[in-house]
Amino acid sequence: MSVTTLSTESLATALPDGMVVTDPDILAGYRQDRAQDPDAGTPLALIRPTTTAEVQTVVRWCAENDVKIITRGAGTSLSGGATAVDGAVMISTEKMREMTIDTATRTAVTQPGLFNSEVKAAAAAEGLWYPPDPSSFEICTIGGNAATNAGGLCCVKYGVTTDYVLGLEVVLADGRAVRLGGKQLKDSAGLPLTKLFVGSEGLLGIITEVTLRLLPPQAPKCTVVGTFASVHDASEAVLAITSQIRPAMLEFMDKVSINAVEDLLHMDLDREAGALLVAQSDAPGPAGIAEVEIIQQAFESNGADEVFSTSDAEEGEAFTAARRAAIPAVEKIGSLLLEDVGVPLPALPALIDGVEKIATDNQVMISVIAHAGDGNTHPLIVFNPDDADEAARAQTAFGQVMDLAIELGGTITGEHGVGRLKKGWLPDQVGPDVMELTQRIKDALDPQGLLNPGVIL
Repeated sequence: MSVTTLSTESLATALPDGMVVTDPDILAGYRQDRAQDPDAGTPLALIRPTTTAEVQTVVRWCAENDVKIITRGAGTSLSGGATAVDGAVMISTEKMREMTIDTATRTAVTQPGLFNSEVKAAAAAEGLWYPPDPSSFEICTIGGNAATNAGGLCCVKYGVTTDYVLGLEVVLADGRAVRLGGKQLKDSAGLPLTKLFVGSEGLLGIITEVTLRLLPPQAPKCTVVGTFASVHDASEAVLAITSQIRPAMLEFMDKVSINAVEDLLHMDLDREAGALLVAQSDAPGPAGIAEVEIIQQAFESNGADEVFSTSDAEEGEAFTAARRAAIPAVEKIGSLLLEDVGVPLPALPALIDGVEKIATDNQVMISVIAHAGDGNTHPLIVFNPDDADEAARAQTAFGQVMDLAIELGGTITGEHGVGRLKKGWLPDQVGPDVMELTQRIKDALDPQGLLNPGVIL
């Protein structure tokens, strides 16, 4: 029986009433993720399980009927990682929302559907802290964070999602559920399979539970803000800071994003500034004072027009909120092609200068924001989709930015994942041997090729 005529009746019978959704109007809302991939298909059905056992039932049915599976969290992927495929079953983990906090082991055991912000809040209520903080932390899920190895604003000092994943429960392509790792901080038993699944973008299995390491609360922060005449001066200031200290945060905004955020939030940001840096130190006592001085000196010695520092938590959070708002603010200017390229820190000025040249050469607007402290930038290519010529130039620029990052020894994705939109550039970064190895791992764990077809490979 072909996929187009396949009945989901037997699957619906095996699951709780109403869990298998085939209403075309509802399916339409699950075709695309935030990347807005124009090639998105229409799923055969939407399944919103609440337990690992229900996920297993769906996967076994798909394996028996040779039906592809797309796994989706909140749909915030910026690389097409959750784009629907015609005739595939869409598993949304949005209703998998159970969580427990264990203060003795400083861990959270959570299903994948909880938002990053909810995990943070639950940890904070117990006097603990979950550090990874993507800009979309209020609307992205822990499952999606684990699947893409998400980063965020504080990862310059505190690391990314994989640094906090101690264990996983994963449903494999044949329907088996395996537990990897656990609450122990050290574990050298067998191959490091937990890390294999973190960042695998749903290609190897479906994450149904995550055990996260928590930390004591972050110390009070001091925020330092600097405005610069040019993006190049700001990028040089970043190098001056990171060559001496590891700040708790070091974020970058260019003139386009500054003005877009000012239009949105009305914070009295300097509209004439070419770039803005927001840095934070959470080092205690004299060490914190010394770090703030280093940051201020780096700003001033690299031509900052204005330097402002504050230990007031609300003032500091306001500047953090401005940086988090940059993508939705720029999105109000036009449609976006969102980049996620990163380079070794010494190459950051060359990357930022190169992106500026790509924008000029292609006559398109590219706004650059960045987790500058770790070299991870987000060039935002703004274009009018109704202008065919401009849209084509934007696509050309999109590829050129990734080519530039690879040329500078960097990566096409620091935290968003390869998804479907960037896989054409992955071989150029990693080479044929790594691509062949990746395919062998995929074939070993998913010989039918059911899971997330079109992602990465």
